[in-house]
Amino acid sequence: MQSWKLQTAKAQFSELLRCASQEGPQDITIRGRSVAVMMSRELFDRMSGNEQSLVDFMRASPLAGHDEIEFERP
Repeated sequence: MQSWKLQTAKAQFSELLRCASQEGPQDITIRGRSVAVMMSRELFDRMSGNEQSLVDFMRASPLAGHDEIEFERP
């Protein structure tokens, strides 16, 4: 994983974004300490399990198709 100082990452953001998309996660440091990682959206979705759209998620809900559900309000 390539490491970028914060100042360099800010100044070369387009290059940082390209590297994250094509080469993999990029480490961002402040005073030599790792503080963040930039990665492609595709990798993030795979790692976080967000491959499903919100619509698909709602359709898969156990409550999908139950139009008569009433929620009590305090």
